[in-house]
Amino acid sequence: MQKFNTKQLPLKADAIAPDGSEVRLLLGLTRGGMAHFKLAPNQVSKAVTHKTIEEIWYFLSGHGEMWRMQGDYEETVNIGEGVCITIPTGTHFQFRSKGGEPLIAIGITMPPWPGEDEATIVKGKWEPN
Repeated sequence: MQKFNTKQLPLKADAIAPDGSEVRLLLGLTRGGMAHFKLAPNQVSKAVTHKTIEEIWYFLSGHGEMWRMQGDYEETVNIGEGVCITIPTGTHFQFRSKGGEPLIAIGITMPPWPGEDEATIVKGKWEPN
């Protein structure tokens, strides 16, 4: 029998993601994990791609833009509170916050994040800061 887990959102970031956003680790199971991401106001992430995982992000607050590219297809969408997006395996993506508040999202990673070698920095749409 698998143990049930409960966790409060950590006050401090557990790590800085390869894209430059703050990460607060939440919970995971054998087939997926959840984390809280925060990008400071008026910041641009580094563009990255993932080797083996796919993600679903749901934005809790702030607003900005998300750029995604896979093969010949690319798009930039507005993101903010109430918006949910997918990041399929191998997608190049980059996001930026606009305005005076941070951009905050919950992300689901499938399978769970395997470690530091998962993300690769790629050329993005904007210059990261």
